[in-house]
Amino acid sequence: MSFQTDIEIARAAKKQPIQQIGAGLGIPSEHLLPYGHDKAKVSQDFINSVQDRPNGKLILVTAINPTPAGEGKTTTTVGLVDGLNRIGKKAAVCIREASLGPCFGMKGGAAGGGYAQVIPMEEMNLHFTGDFHAITSAHNLLAAMIDNHIYWGNELGIDERRVSWRRVMDMNDRALRDTVTSLGGVTNGFPRQTGFDITVASEVMAILCLSRDLADLQQRLGSIIVAYRRDRSPIYARDLQADGAMTVLLKDAMQPNLVQTLENNPAFVHGGPFANIAHGCNSVIATTTALKLADYVVTEAGFGADLGAEKFMNIKCRKAGLSPDAVVIVATIRAMKMNGGVAKADLGAENVTAVQDGCPNLGRHIANVKSFGVPVVVAINHFVTDTDAEVQAVKDFVAGQGSEAILCQHWEKGSAGTEDLANRVAELANGGWSHFAPLYPDDMPLFQKIETIAKRIYHADEVLADQKIRTQLRDWEEAGYGHLPICMAKTQYSFSTDPNLRGAPTGHSVPIREVRLSAGAGFVVAICGEIMTMPGLPRKPSAEQIMLNDQGQIEGLF
Repeated sequence: MSFQTDIEIARAAKKQPIQQIGAGLGIPSEHLLPYGHDKAKVSQDFINSVQDRPNGKLILVTAINPTPAGEGKTTTTVGLVDGLNRIGKKAAVCIREASLGPCFGMKGGAAGGGYAQVIPMEEMNLHFTGDFHAITSAHNLLAAMIDNHIYWGNELGIDERRVSWRRVMDMNDRALRDTVTSLGGVTNGFPRQTGFDITVASEVMAILCLSRDLADLQQRLGSIIVAYRRDRSPIYARDLQADGAMTVLLKDAMQPNLVQTLENNPAFVHGGPFANIAHGCNSVIATTTALKLADYVVTEAGFGADLGAEKFMNIKCRKAGLSPDAVVIVATIRAMKMNGGVAKADLGAENVTAVQDGCPNLGRHIANVKSFGVPVVVAINHFVTDTDAEVQAVKDFVAGQGSEAILCQHWEKGSAGTEDLANRVAELANGGWSHFAPLYPDDMPLFQKIETIAKRIYHADEVLADQKIRTQLRDWEEAGYGHLPICMAKTQYSFSTDPNLRGAPTGHSVPIREVRLSAGAGFVVAICGEIMTMPGLPRKPSAEQIMLNDQGQIEGLF
């Protein structure tokens, strides 16, 4: 049986004018800033006007650890929103924007798939409304102002050896991880070693996604620590008078983007920090706005629950005062088999034993999410090769964990394939069973927060960090940053820091290679193992298959 590709399905969709989508949420057309006919930004004035309304129910969609077999977290997120609207609920989806890096690399786009997609798919996965370019420009303006300040006499006394602010670009390029700038003589400045991160790892991205409004945005931008003096005192972005111009560049990017699903339901797509090297959630302003306009808001957090959901709970919810009413964990039969030791080439054959052997990975995620005090349901994202016996094995396992697993066929059937999930999610969200609490208190010491995440979420025995890192954390505590949450930068493929260690490993250690203070965003980043803040392209990047056809249409994007 042959199926249409995601891009073919998206291209054939019957889109409604974006003003009509906005009207369904009560957004007057004068408060929509259209980008073409099918996407628009929501004005800050309108957002301000709805703040006195009660919040709808907040549902988080997360997943098991990703595998090459695929899980379909975004697809399930979109399918659930369509399903909720199908059963008569007023629901909206909030997801992240796509980075060009994974689009042209290995992971692909971030608009869902099959008959559960957000559209316009091509624009969302490419330049969209220019938000990422604005973030890149604001970040690199600050970098340019640092070097310019040093060039013109260095009045602030910046120690050139301790400039912590690197440059960014929205592309995977390993050649730029470590660079030397200002070569070529006196007129080009003072040579120093630096490097590039990918835009989605930028603190500016994290700041935009955690800011409430433009005033909060500028305050946070000004609090970015960019360098240190010889006496180790910090230099802030506001010391360089860069925060005002950066805010100007981000003025439009700060406004949430409104688009639609294939079934013409509202979708807010805004912000896009990676979950393995940043906090992995869409913007606070998009989520809080949607909660004022819809009865149910479905959002997702990047990668598996050990990264995305943990950071959603401990960073985004803590910062924004949010509390999820229910959580959906996405799993596939194929991924269970891979966690059970089956090679990707053999996933099509029935293997109930391998499914059962792989279920402990799912079980750990269920227990971890429940530890935050929120009710959990499992969505089995259906593949055509799944057998009834394999599906039943997952259902039986999940029932033994005190939760329920529901088979979902949204990829093939759209909202008709998620009615059962939608009904269960609505029941959980309205049941008053959520007693959400973050994993650790604000006043816990920074290293103890890292240990808490490593031991309670990753089930590690210990955290390995040399004395330099421990001293750095204590210095930040003494400087007034001890109350900040932790953002773990770790591989998404395993509970451990070894990407090849599948299942539910125990007895492992979590090595901390480096810690970074994101004072503007308001968290401390702990970089674990070999995680890279600038990914590289794979041997056969997706870019090799992306092109324009004879009709001028994009081919190969997925």
